[in-house]
Amino acid sequence: DRRVGALLKDRAISWHEVRQHGVLRGRVDRDRWSRQWESLMRAPLSRPPQLIPLPSVDPGTLPERPGGLAIDDCPGRQLGGRRSGEQALVSFLQVRGANYHREMSSPRSAAIACSRLSAHLAYGAVSQREVVQVTRRRQDQVRQSLRPDRGNWSRALAAFEGRLHWHCHFIQKLESEPRIEFDNLQRATARLRPEVPDPVKLAAWSEGQTGWPFVDACMRYLRHTGWINFRMRAMLMSVASYQLWLPWRPTGLHLARQFVDYEPGIHWSQVQMQSGTTGINTLRIYNPLKQSLDQDPKGTFIRTWVPELSGVPDDWLHAPWRMPMPVQRRSRCLIETHYPRPLVDHEQAARLARQRITEARRQGEARRESRSIYQRHGSRRRAAVADRHRRVQGDLFDDGT
Repeated sequence: DRRVGALLKDRAISWHEVRQHGVLRGRVDRDRWSRQWESLMRAPLSRPPQLIPLPSVDPGTLPERPGGLAIDDCPGRQLGGRRSGEQALVSFLQVRGANYHREMSSPRSAAIACSRLSAHLAYGAVSQREVVQVTRRRQDQVRQSLRPDRGNWSRALAAFEGRLHWHCHFIQKLESEPRIEFDNLQRATARLRPEVPDPVKLAAWSEGQTGWPFVDACMRYLRHTGWINFRMRAMLMSVASYQLWLPWRPTGLHLARQFVDYEPGIHWSQVQMQSGTTGINTLRIYNPLKQSLDQDPKGTFIRTWVPELSGVPDDWLHAPWRMPMPVQRRSRCLIETHYPRPLVDHEQAARLARQRITEARRQGEARRESRSIYQRHGSRRRAAVADRHRRVQGDLFDDGT
């Protein structure tokens, strides 16, 4: 952007950058950031541009698929375009989002209960301000309706609006410090993980062959659809970073290439957050077995996306490596033949990872660095809450996400 701006200025060409959402250029802290976000979201919407055809120019027809591009095998991806974005917004606010706050965590329900606007926002088919304003009008409708007709809409819409705010909060981090796409935000945590990932572990994780059924089901679902809900994105990144101890840059690139809604600011901020390298967020280490039992208790999602486990009895489905050999034979699923054994002991690996990162963050220089990072990137929206959660050492903060 800077190079384009310099080029246009040199040639005396005016360049007007229209703000798409609440991200500010040149900000070095978050003081009063939420206030300006709110001011922009309340501003009147711009009118749709009236495009006038150029005379004597035949635009031709768009090809179904430009030549020279590699095949992108993602048969379940959602449709793009303005019309699809509008349909997703209306159907979510009127029907699908009624239990958003309850159903967004499980991949079994999230595909319907979530707004599915992330790709449309990333590509600009709908605007952030537009979505905020339409959501607030819907909230007014709910408040004015009879209590029996409100259902769970009030809580669902409040939860959704909160995430619209966090959308810009995370993009601002990349705008304020672009290096987080490549370097640890907290330098004190650099060089903890190997620079070159273990190729066997990286391949198994990327292909959905880790030996943890729920993790593998989520990765395979993502590869098929180009989308998965936030909690499962966080789990995939957490397992790669903690249990498998893989560096976050290669795993983050793999996920970025899968997401049809890839938004660099959100993605790299979350990659670092889920890897424990921000210096201001508490460590969130997902237990793949617990997530499996919590989010897919009957194993429906697992059996759909990991069909080699379809014959495994319910009692063994979430941890098939524990199956006795007779059960494996009856299930027609021999561990290490039809389905892999877990790459590591997930509990032992998680304890070791937590210990390593915690020790790095306790050093004096790391604590000072954390305070500086919070000043630059920490949310001010709930400063009082953040103060209550501040650790005695002053090195960890919970920003409310």
